[in-house]
Amino acid sequence: MTTDADLQQLAEEEYCYLTTIGRVSGKPHRIEIWFALDGRTAFLLSGGTHNSDWVKNVKKEASVQVRIAKRSFRGRARVVTGAEEGQKARQLLAAKYYSWRPSRRLNSWARTALPIALDLEME
Repeated sequence: MTTDADLQQLAEEEYCYLTTIGRVSGKPHRIEIWFALDGRTAFLLSGGTHNSDWVKNVKKEASVQVRIAKRSFRGRARVVTGAEEGQKARQLLAAKYYSWRPSRRLNSWARTALPIALDLEME
């Protein structure tokens, strides 16, 4: 059984693998992508906003698979719509990958990318 502590140990991994179901083909599609963890939620940012294929896929089928290091999780993807959660996602990813700090302005990617939350199921 995966615990929250187990999940937090994965937070420093450089990337995760997200597998979505193709909205047209119905086949699995896997991408390597940056992520940040907040409890049992993995946040991603889509620089292509709603136009990214993986975002289009999760909007049609929210069930996803996520692999971080050698651990795999099932999850439900959702577009983040709340301003507070969106800001948290942006700040977490900017801090992890661009050394952002609260006294600094978010970079262009963090300000404009579409935040996606993956609510991970714990087994």
